Amino acid sequence: MSSSGSLIPRFRRARRDPTLAVLEGFHALKHALRFDAVLLEVIVSNEAPLEHLTGALAPDLSARLRALAQPVEPSIFAQLAPLPPPTGVIALAERRSIDPAAVLADSRAAPVVLLEDPRDLGNMGACVRVAAAADAAGVLTTGSHDPWHPDALRGAAGLHYALPVARLEELPALDRPLLAVDPEGEPLEPTNLPPRAVLVFGTERYGLSEELSRRADAMLSIPMRPGVSSLNLATSVAAVLFAWRLAVAGASD
Repeated sequence: MSSSGSLIPRFRRARRDPTLAVLEGFHALKHALRFDAVLLEVIVSNEAPLEHLTGALAPDLSARLRALAQPVEPSIFAQLAPLPPPTGVIALAERRSIDPAAVLADSRAAPVVLLEDPRDLGNMGACVRVAAAADAAGVLTTGSHDPWHPDALRGAAGLHYALPVARLEELPALDRPLLAVDPEGEPLEPTNLPPRAVLVFGTERYGLSEELSRRADAMLSIPMRPGVSSLNLATSVAAVLFAWRLAVAGASD
């Protein structure tokens, strides 16, 4: 078994290290490996559950995980995260360094998701997960929260490695259309979404700032049943991205 040594303080320091990613749980580790993350340590409380999960859900990764896994006593594992992952595995990886300007310069006809000052880290991660599934060009965030925080990585199931994710200090001048998603906007018509749009979503509680609303080229709303006032942030992102994705798929048939 791996010696506890400096393992506990090392994992605790990693949660504040802007160069590292803490991957809590099997699914975060699985996706990080599939999308070529550089793994530094993989710690398990028991190898048997990891073997079972890998065999059932990711047999393509069995050999790599078997080589990487370092077993420790459960009492040590329980101290590596505030809420130890129930799947019994936690890992450290190199964080990807992302230039937001490069994300915005991506020439593909795919949208960039911009989350304005999101407050809930798990919800932020869920937005990354949805954006990865829809094959968006990237996810940018504003505000004080780190989009690579371990809680966001857990919410994203490690899919930060599937597309660019970064914090944006200031929104520059754009050569992309800026579309703000807001209840007061015009109803979303997926076939009218322009290529390479920046899709802006406001905070969970307060919505879009006046500044971003003024800068928007258009305001879009998600059609909903009367009496339903709002959607969860990640659900809103999912609704708009998959409306776009399905419209693109339909146009190519």
